[in-house]
Amino acid sequence: MTMNNAFKELFSPIQAEETLKDHTKEFLAEQTQGYTRVRAVKRKYHFYAAVCVCFLVMLFGGRWLYFTPIAAISIDINPSMEMGINRFDRVISVTGFNEEGRKLSSMPDVKYKNYTDAIEQILQDDSIAVLLSDDEIMTITVIGPNGQQSEKILSGVEACTMRQGNAYCYFVTPEEVASAHETGLSCGKYRAFLELQLLDPDITPEAVQNMTMREIRELIDSLSVNSETDTSSYRNQGHGHHGHGGSRGNRWRNGRRADTEMKNP
Repeated sequence: MTMNNAFKELFSPIQAEETLKDHTKEFLAEQTQGYTRVRAVKRKYHFYAAVCVCFLVMLFGGRWLYFTPIAAISIDINPSMEMGINRFDRVISVTGFNEEGRKLSSMPDVKYKNYTDAIEQILQDDSIAVLLSDDEIMTITVIGPNGQQSEKILSGVEACTMRQGNAYCYFVTPEEVASAHETGLSCGKYRAFLELQLLDPDITPEAVQNMTMREIRELIDSLSVNSETDTSSYRNQGHGHHGHGGSRGNRWRNGRRADTEMKNP
């Protein structure tokens, strides 16, 4: 064996080990790069997932804000209906409380309109225009918590009815309306019913449900006159007490009622 061959045999394992090391380094580099790509993909996935969650929160949160009513507007003439109003002044629900009211509540393009535009459209409806031209009484009641939003809605409603001489606008709190809905009446008719019930305790909500507001008003005035006549008769006969259910006067006027008048009897 020559000296060169001896050296080759001596150093060949070292060269093999160096080759193995190089292959190992290449393998590890490839694996490390792979891990980096996996982490990058995961980071992208987490980012997109977070964006989707934010979008869903905004979507459902916005939907909740839009479709949550903060006030209602009750419209009574003979059709009786109520409109739910959201914080953006849009009509999000329409409910009829009698047959005529259900027909009126199915009018196209009322929902999702600004409440002032919806009221204007209702006032221009042929059936409502005929009733108003026949001197029927219309009451529009704003239902909501005390505050600027309710005041703003009431002012908007009053502006819509300024040209209607026999339209009357009021404001009540939601607590006052709960009893009305329990009887199946809209807010405006329920308040008239309470006044009528003072004069005729036997009157029922069903009896006034399909009456026009003028018919209810005329019945109240008639019973009030009879009550005053009975009271005068008793006084003339020397009785010192007043007849029950005395006249409360004509409380129907354009504009807002005093707070003392807005309490349920």
